[in-house]
Amino acid sequence: MSQRAPEDHRKALDIYPEIVSQLRAVGCVFAEDEARLLINAAQTPVDLAEMVDRRVAGLPLEHVLGWAEFCGQRIAVDPGVFVPRRRTEFLVSQALALTAPGCVVVDLCCGSGAVGAALAASADLELHAVDIDPAAVRCARRNVSNVYLGDLYSPLPPGLRGRVDVLVANAPYVPTEAIALMPPEARDHEPLVALDGGADGLDVQRRVTAQAWQWLAPGGHLLIETSDRQAPHTAAAFAEHGLRPRIERSEELSATVVIGSKAAA
Repeated sequence: MSQRAPEDHRKALDIYPEIVSQLRAVGCVFAEDEARLLINAAQTPVDLAEMVDRRVAGLPLEHVLGWAEFCGQRIAVDPGVFVPRRRTEFLVSQALALTAPGCVVVDLCCGSGAVGAALAASADLELHAVDIDPAAVRCARRNVSNVYLGDLYSPLPPGLRGRVDVLVANAPYVPTEAIALMPPEARDHEPLVALDGGADGLDVQRRVTAQAWQWLAPGGHLLIETSDRQAPHTAAAFAEHGLRPRIERSEELSATVVIGSKAAA
């Protein structure tokens, strides 16, 4: 809750119905909830008006607020950085089931660092995170430690090779032609590099999978979020590169995760 004069809060509550109407008019499905979040986040009436204007103009709510709720935490999310989706909480829960105290976890294509932050908050582990986007890396460093700028495995410390127990990747998996069909707040305000997975959506996943075996410890696991339609192809790529795949699904979150296990020594 922001610190501000009581009279400012009363004024904000007075215009709550007006804010809800503005948000509904531009298609915000949860206009009432969003209005309350904006009112609570604003420091002054001027600040509130500017925040509402940015949301009405199409900026993602999380970019307006400066944070996203993910796995019960507030994750800092800067403008121009991929917003963590609720379905990705399934990736976190699947990864947590495979972690043990002191294990080494790498979060590739980390974006804001939401997945790594959620894992680190729930388990005693050594976390490393990577993203190719400088804006994402700056943001992720507000949420987690050991964040590296670079392309997939290239910036990781060489000493991690063969020592990673859990490797998670929410790599971009939207087919290039489908980007235009995404909601405007995603396609217009999130980086293309975090969305575009190539012609079939699997380009980055294939690159992650191709090198995973070298970085995983014996008995380690690779987990990749993907779509239900793409999952069999992702699983086939896992098997091609020496990992034993299985597909896990959550109907509640409309989420699919492919898990590949490296044989124990």
